[in-house]
Amino acid sequence: MSTSYMSTSIKNNFNLLSKRVKLRNTLGSYRNASKTEYNLPKASKKQLSNIAKQIREEHRVRMAKVVVITIILFLVLVSAFLTLRGGTIELLTY
Repeated sequence: MSTSYMSTSIKNNFNLLSKRVKLRNTLGSYRNASKTEYNLPKASKKQLSNIAKQIREEHRVRMAKVVVITIILFLVLVSAFLTLRGGTIELLTY
């Protein structure tokens, strides 16, 4: 009885192994697929520096907006906390 179980187990393991070997070279890679090539226009140094300046300006504006919104939210939360705790007088007496 145990010999038949052993041979069945070995056969099943072998079948699984053969499937893994077949899939080993195909998973995660596309050997037959070719890379897409893009024809990007050439940019001069002046154009690149203008793009860099524009990106820096956009980043500066975005960060200013984030800082302003953060400060506003912080002030709203502090004012809500103070009104729930009994006002600013109680805060000063601690």
